[in-house]
Amino acid sequence: MDTLLIKIDDEPHEPNEMMDPSLYEFIKLDSVVPFKSCVRKRSAKELQTPAGNSLLHVAVSYGSDNITSYLAETFPSLITIQNSQKDTILHLAAREGKASHTIKSLAESNPSLMRKTNTKGNTPLHDAVIKGNKELPFFLVSKDPEVAYYNNKNGRSPLYLAVENGNKKEILDYLLKTEASFPIESEDGDALPKGKSPVHAAIEQRNRDILEKIEKAKPELLCLTDKELGNSLHYASSRGFLEGVQFLLQKFLNGAYKRNHEGNYPIHLACKNDSVDVVKEFLKITPFPKEFLNEKGQNILHVAAENGKGNVVRYILRQEKTLVEPLLNEMDEDGNTPLHLATSHGQSVAAFVLVRDKRVDSSIVNNENLTPYDIAEKQSKIAVEQYEKTDEMLAEDRKQFDSKNSTPADKTKDKVVDSKKQDTKKASRKHYELVDYYGAMTTLSILYFHARPKKSLYERFTSTQGKPPRKQETKSRTENLLVVAVLVVGVTFAGAIQMPQLRYKNNSSEHLQEFNSTATASRNSTALDSPTGSSLLDGYLCLDVWALNTSVVAAIILLWTNLNDVKFAPFALWFSSLMVGGSIYMMCLSFFFAVSIALGGSNYGVFAIIIIVVGIAFFVAQTLLYIQWILPPSVNQIIEGLISYYVYYISFFVLVYSWRWLTDKLPDLRRKKSNYPG
Repeated sequence: MDTLLIKIDDEPHEPNEMMDPSLYEFIKLDSVVPFKSCVRKRSAKELQTPAGNSLLHVAVSYGSDNITSYLAETFPSLITIQNSQKDTILHLAAREGKASHTIKSLAESNPSLMRKTNTKGNTPLHDAVIKGNKELPFFLVSKDPEVAYYNNKNGRSPLYLAVENGNKKEILDYLLKTEASFPIESEDGDALPKGKSPVHAAIEQRNRDILEKIEKAKPELLCLTDKELGNSLHYASSRGFLEGVQFLLQKFLNGAYKRNHEGNYPIHLACKNDSVDVVKEFLKITPFPKEFLNEKGQNILHVAAENGKGNVVRYILRQEKTLVEPLLNEMDEDGNTPLHLATSHGQSVAAFVLVRDKRVDSSIVNNENLTPYDIAEKQSKIAVEQYEKTDEMLAEDRKQFDSKNSTPADKTKDKVVDSKKQDTKKASRKHYELVDYYGAMTTLSILYFHARPKKSLYERFTSTQGKPPRKQETKSRTENLLVVAVLVVGVTFAGAIQMPQLRYKNNSSEHLQEFNSTATASRNSTALDSPTGSSLLDGYLCLDVWALNTSVVAAIILLWTNLNDVKFAPFALWFSSLMVGGSIYMMCLSFFFAVSIALGGSNYGVFAIIIIVVGIAFFVAQTLLYIQWILPPSVNQIIEGLISYYVYYISFFVLVYSWRWLTDKLPDLRRKKSNYPG
């Protein structure tokens, strides 16, 4: 077919009629003669499929070259029509893998087809690379090399897609051979100077071989910067791709000295990712990390501590004195040291590593005149307040906060915002973020033991104030305690009824003994025959009745609180808790008496001794725990606040060191498993 010089008509064509089904059969068979006679009856311009495809679209998708040539010559306006997905005939040819002489001639005579994009932002070259068709990508790139760099709506160029496909059918190798350089600007504005490059795709796949191919063919692609991902070194550092970082530091060292959109250098992103090996590589090339400050004035130790990367913090602290000392107590723009940042974000591991280093000064105050310990206390209070709120209350607070800190768009369109006001707004929004409860409390416990200000025991007790519960909380506690009191009453009542039946059975057995032999009477006797057994039964009944009446009184008081002033409720709740706790305590003690009665006539002496020893141990533990019920709620809260430091500190050690032990042992276990045959 000869080259067709067609005048492009970009005017939209609205479908008026649907195609006759017989046309599909003629197109499939590529029968031109019957097709012509059928088309003459209607205008080919007005015939379209439900998807908006013209007759030419259908002919190209079926690979019918004769009908394609006929339609292109007879109806040239069909060549540039796009369907409902804005696909041209070249898009369909690329996806179907059709690279006939007719298609190539149409593309050469209408070069604009090579740059037209569909609804996904794909050019025909994008679709050809995705399909993996080898012939058509080579042809398209030879005619318009710059299209290889065009980005679709996902920010991916054909080069990027070729890397994602793993250099399928060596399409990447051919695309890299093109002499066209990356277009800085384009007249029609559809080529982007910045975006995801094939280097980013190679880093994502952790493929150093493709990186080397790209560097040899197109070294300028190493410098390409994406708005979100940054340059290639930023992305490799954030992904922890060690081999990629090593290669890029050799070929693109300038990238290590550039910030991304967040104001961070690549070494900061390596610290965020907890990539110790990557940080090592940066320190080999750039041995003065104090010079690398992000836009917040933070060094690498700031970033590692803020993100809780304990391994990186530990590695930095082990470096030589000249490297570490300028980083330890350095303050950022807000006056925060690395310890301040670890504390404010509840990063307990990083805070623990820093606070135990004697070179770290834990008494430094930031711009708000707060030490790390002050921040830990503040964060813990916020965490407790948020923990006590329901999801609905938090959602309402967030809604109110957003409404206070949002400004209508029409008021801010032409308004220059003061930088100080902007910083305050950012700080307040950051301050509102939900605080990790466990992280905040654990960090406070760590700093309590290693960085708290010196105070006497009296000052610590008096400074800790217990707060009375809210009305709703008091009501909930009253209802729960009332349920427990009623359950205790039911259990003790059942025990009081059933246990005396043993005494009745014992008395009736005494009359039967007169008619039985001595041997038979000894077998029928129980522990209740002896004075000791009778005393145990009396003790059981006494404790049982005591527990029952105490629970009844507690239940009556709890019901009584609904008829009195709400201010009386906290005291009544504490007094009822004391009585219910006492009834539970006595019920457990009465159970011990019952077990002693049951074991009294048993010949299993060792078993009985074990039961008694265990019972005594639990009795002592219950006695110690019951002391808390006797103390007023305010005193309990003070004691609980002091003990909680030890609880969180111990749990931190158990979790962290068990995790470190597992991470150390797992590689050894995998190695041993791989050595086993089979």
